[in-house]
Amino acid sequence: MNSTDQEPIDYLNPQLPEGLKRVVMPIVDATPANLAGYGHLVDDPANCEFEIVRWPALGSRPVDAGTGDQGGTTEGIFISQWQGDILYGRNEAVGGHYILAYAKEPALAKVDHHYPPSRMLLWHANYHPDGGQLFFPLDGRPFYVPLALPGDDVSPERFICFRFSGEQGLYIHPNIWHEGVFTLSGTQRFFDRQGAVHARVSVEFAREFGCLLEAPVNNPD
Repeated sequence: MNSTDQEPIDYLNPQLPEGLKRVVMPIVDATPANLAGYGHLVDDPANCEFEIVRWPALGSRPVDAGTGDQGGTTEGIFISQWQGDILYGRNEAVGGHYILAYAKEPALAKVDHHYPPSRMLLWHANYHPDGGQLFFPLDGRPFYVPLALPGDDVSPERFICFRFSGEQGLYIHPNIWHEGVFTLSGTQRFFDRQGAVHARVSVEFAREFGCLLEAPVNNPD
């Protein structure tokens, strides 16, 4: 299937089959050293420089110097919110609304309780080829971000789940696989800035690999 035939992904109703295997991601505390290649920690969003990728040449002639990278950035609030067993993300910068993860087998997930999750089950990830992205916590609470290094030959085993204290934000480079920001409980807000073109390349773990990615967390069951 080529890109012109691709059906849009239904991010609020992914229709995941039952009984998917799980691939457990390593969970590591984010440091400047282990984030190298993925991005870096941010103390002040006002001082975070952004990478905007020049539009690629489609033939033998190059894109004119000084053009193709002038789209700039867009920004807004990213909301990460647990409703029962379902983690929703809402990205005001690009008008997105998604299911980011589940706390239980998706077919058994309910939204009528407030118990914190003991795991996060990830069904999808994406990267942006047009520019970097910044997530900066506005509520000063810990959060998680699954990341994988660039490459369209991505596999579930390449993902690492980084844990952040909530004192600093995260800037990720263009082409880094990710899926929003995961709060540990309730609702958490993040300042989001990203490339305004908002090109997105996706991987659906259930459809492509017959699995979900699992991030165990320290909340009690």
